[in-house]
Amino acid sequence: MGGVPCPDNGPGRTRVPGSLARMSVEDPLQHEATEVLSRLIRHNTVNPPGNERPAQEELAAMLRDAGLEVELLGSSEERPNLIARLRAPDAAPGPTLCLLSHVDTVLAHAEDWTHDPWSGAVDEEGVLWGRGAQDMKSQTATEVVAAVSLAREGWRPARGELLVVAVVDEEVGGTEGAIWLTDNHPDKVRCDYLLNEGAGAVFPVDGERAYGVCLAEKGVFRFRLITDGEAGHASNPRLGSNSLLTMAPFLQAMADRQPAFDITDPPRALFAELGIPLDGDPVGALAELERRDPVLANLVAPMLGVTLAPTRITASEKINVIPSRTVVSVDCRTPPGTDDEAALRRIHEVLGGEGYRIEVTERVIGNGSPAETPLMDAIRSFIAVEDAGARVLPTMLPAFTDSRTFRAAFPECVAYGFFPQKHMSLYESWPLVHNADERIHTNDLGLATRCYRHVARTLLG
Repeated sequence: MGGVPCPDNGPGRTRVPGSLARMSVEDPLQHEATEVLSRLIRHNTVNPPGNERPAQEELAAMLRDAGLEVELLGSSEERPNLIARLRAPDAAPGPTLCLLSHVDTVLAHAEDWTHDPWSGAVDEEGVLWGRGAQDMKSQTATEVVAAVSLAREGWRPARGELLVVAVVDEEVGGTEGAIWLTDNHPDKVRCDYLLNEGAGAVFPVDGERAYGVCLAEKGVFRFRLITDGEAGHASNPRLGSNSLLTMAPFLQAMADRQPAFDITDPPRALFAELGIPLDGDPVGALAELERRDPVLANLVAPMLGVTLAPTRITASEKINVIPSRTVVSVDCRTPPGTDDEAALRRIHEVLGGEGYRIEVTERVIGNGSPAETPLMDAIRSFIAVEDAGARVLPTMLPAFTDSRTFRAAFPECVAYGFFPQKHMSLYESWPLVHNADERIHTNDLGLATRCYRHVARTLLG
């Protein structure tokens, strides 16, 4: 899996180079973040329906008690978004840093879990279990504790503002969360810098440790692929024209063919950091990465261009009727900035130009932020202190988060995905997202809390 096997860490777990899995002495920040996360997990916020208000009210009380200005705003009483603000004295001008997260989660089936997914239990190894431990109540807890602990110490920004924003509804698109906030109350969440989910877990590269910072997110260009035929009685397959059989070659094409790559800045920067030239021969560059680290290459490959994943198929409604229409739903992901014409060109490249129809069902244009910014400098300086010798690498998320909503609403906003973890590697943590037995090591809650405190102090003084 790209790491060194570590039997004492349990089945399927790995240790990255540097033996980072040692237990640390628990500090007060880690203890508080652990307690907050455990309580958040005990709030069942599976979306739908969400029911995020009890969790949001608990967080709001913590932030108010520490001296932050807090508002709960939403399109419904049951699902408010939380906005907490810590201002510079005398309104000293400066940037606004937003620590963003969401408190809704996907479904969990308790019978599939080692621990109750809404227990927030911490085991003897210091691992906290529950739905949201990775995605992403852990980041909510650490961002809140970072802000609360700074405020309790009497810290205030020397310039600008610190925002803590915990939204609802991210798991089903953000209509009642980030989209609603930026559409209806843009001035309350306008920001210059933003930290959200999307990257940060350590992974091995050429025998060294690396932390990814998510600069950009792919868009979606979901569509229905349709083949037409002629109905007939299934007892005589030669009658009619079976649209399901007509569809088969197109399914095989999506399995066998890769659209030509469309290289954007984040993967170009990543390959440059890895010392592999990308612009001249993307196919060769990916092959070289596969030779070095096939697991990492598998994670990086979707960053390089359009991807097509057929996920659902419908044909005849009755078993004895030859289908006259077959529909395949395709989850198509596109590099940042890809418009309809470019997406369709790559789709036709794989499928050919005849024998099917396409109906586009959903579009989201991917977007990103520049790599060299004061926010990146702050992250690098934190890693230099916490894990000397480790590298910070730019990455791109094949999926999308609420960051894309903030970038679209505030074009000058630099939004990164960064939640640092060094006790559990990327290869351990990523498979747990939306899966059974989601968990996180409490050492990493302390690490992330220290990170957000460091970034706030660095950018805001």
